[in-house]
Order: sequence, then C-alpha cells, then structure tokens
Amino acid sequence: MEEKTVKFLEESFKRYYFDHFDLIHVPERTSEREFGFQKFNSGMTRHISLKDDKELHLLLMQHIPSDVYCSNAYYTFPNLSMKEKDWKEADLIFDIDSKDLHLDCRSNHSVTKCNECNQVSHLRDYCKNCNSSKLEIKSLPCKNCINASKEEVKKLSNILVEDLGVEKNDIHVYFSGNEGFHVYVYNSQFQELGSRERSELVDYIMFRGAIPETFGMKKLKPNRSLFPDFHDKGWKGRFSKKVFGSKSKRSKIISDLISNGYSDFQKRLESLSNQIGSQIDPNVTMDIHRIFRLPGSLNSKSGLTKIFCNDLDKFDPYSESSFLNEDSIEITANCPIEFKLKNKKFGPYENEQTSVPAYAAVYMICKNLATVS
Repeated sequence: MEEKTVKFLEESFKRYYFDHFDLIHVPERTSEREFGFQKFNSGMTRHISLKDDKELHLLLMQHIPSDVYCSNAYYTFPNLSMKEKDWKEADLIFDIDSKDLHLDCRSNHSVTKCNECNQVSHLRDYCKNCNSSKLEIKSLPCKNCINASKEEVKKLSNILVEDLGVEKNDIHVYFSGNEGFHVYVYNSQFQELGSRERSELVDYIMFRGAIPETFGMKKLKPNRSLFPDFHDKGWKGRFSKKVFGSKSKRSKIISDLISNGYSDFQKRLESLSNQIGSQIDPNVTMDIHRIFRLPGSLNSKSGLTKIFCNDLDKFDPYSESSFLNEDSIEITANCPIEFKLKNKKFGPYENEQTSVPAYAAVYMICKNLATVS
C-alpha cells in the first residue's frame, strides 16, 4: 500500500480511537487476557498484557493499529509464550460469516483484483486484461448477506438457550465489522472446556454426525414408535419441527421415510444440517488460544467498527457501525460495484478520481479498491 494511503488510514484510525474510545469494550478480568495488534503493512504483535483502560488507550494512541485483538482465554501469565501462559479457562465464542453461507447474491457484489496487473473487474476466473488466474476476491456484502447471517445468529442463540441451558443475558452479539457476527457466551458451564470438548459442542450446534438410529430409523425393521415427536428436546425436537411440519402430517411422513429406506434417510439428515444446525466457523470455537477482534475497535477490512447489537433485527451495520468522519477526500477509485454507507450511495467507479467522505474512502481503501490521490 502506498505511503500516503497508509498515512491517511492511520490518521483516520487515530482520530477514531481518540474520539470514540468510549465504544471500546475493555473486557472483565483484563489483566488475565492476552492482547495483540497489527499495524498497516506489518505483521502481528501479541502476548501483550494490559491492566486497564488507560493502558489500552495508550497502546492505541502510540501504535495506531489497523486491528486490535483480545483473547477469550484467561491466563495466569498472559504476556509469556503460549507454553508458559498457564491457561485457566475461556469464554465461548462463535463466528458467523456471510461468506461461509454460500449465498447466491455473493456473485453480484464481489469483484476480482488481479495480483499481476491490479485490474479490477466483476467476479471472474481470470483477468480480462492480462489473462492471469492469480486473482484476489473482494466482497462488498449486501443487506441480504447481513440478514442471512442474522438468521444464523438466531438459530445459534436458540440452540444455546433451549438445548444447552445458557442464560439469554449471557449471550452477547457483535457485528464483526465486516461480513458477519461474533457471538460471545459468558459465565457458562462451558468455560473450562478444552479444544476437544468444544469440538463436540460444535458438532452438536452444527448438526454434524447425526445418524439415522438417533431418530428411530434402523436398517432392519424400523419402529414407528421410535421416531421423534415435537415435544422432544434437542436434535429430535428440531428434526420433528423441520421434517414433519405439523402433527397432522407426522404419521404419513414417517411412513414415507420408512418406505424410502435407511440410505435415503441418511442423505436426508445430511441435507438438513444447515437448516437444523447453525452455520458457524468450527475452527474459531474450538481454538482456546485465539485472540479475537476487540469490541469497539475498527476492522481493517472495512473501516467499520466491531459493535454490540442491542436489537439484532433492527441493526443496520452500514449506518450503525460507520463512525469515521465526513471530511472530503480525493481518491482514485476502482470499485465497479455500488455500495451504501450512512444512507448514502457510492459508486460504481471505474479507475477514476473522485471526492468522497472519509468513511467511504476508508471503506474502499480497506477493500483494496481505492488509493489516496
């Protein structure tokens, strides 16, 4: 990234951290957490220990990071190497990202940038300018992406509360600052679970590894009475609601399932995983040493803020998480897709100079679709 573009980003981020430090969530038991950060055009710095808000604020002002992270884990010695930290426990965190949902709309708001000649074009397999296949995909998520992610958050929350006994007030939902949501679970019975146990929890939440026998289907002589009912807890009850739909249809559908056979039932279960389970990133939840983007901090992939969602249904990330200023900035934009921020439309731009508010300039620059003129 060019020096003047990096300088503009750093100035924008520094101003944000000076003006909006009240938005940054410094987690409880701060001194037991590991912190880390990245700077523009440089790698990760981690294994940092902070005591309080003042030390965090000082870090932000001194280093002007592109991204700030904090562990979900609690350690005796968070500033030491991973082997010496002495892991105690970790909050349960889930990542739901629209890019993992394989939505049809994604092709409409994704572009490719050639790593050879920097040509930007609508989604394709090769560069139309130099025929290179070394392409980087950039997505500008749409409202449909966000709504689909919200539905996955709701499914996850229902499973956590209804199946796993998590208190609703202990579930905190944050917009990630880019393409989805982070769901935090505090004070649960799962705090001390290791990576292997969290892997099993992930399988349950994603409805992975389900076998026909769990739902009454056997290879030989399936028994109608063993098929699940609507009042059953967990997977069985969710299966009933999704497959049977209503009590009046249950008997006929069970007959159809039995007549279609065991292997067909297995395929039916596999096809239902995304409907009954929640589509989370399994690796995120299983990793008990990961450091996560700090709530209230900026996401360098968009310039938007990772922010708490008070009302998930009404939440609009493209107005409620955009806090950068409106100073007019001259940029060279190569963004062939229209996007909307703070209820204003921008683009499309075809490698042209234009003047836009700082928040829109940062958004395009973070997507690698613009530079400061």
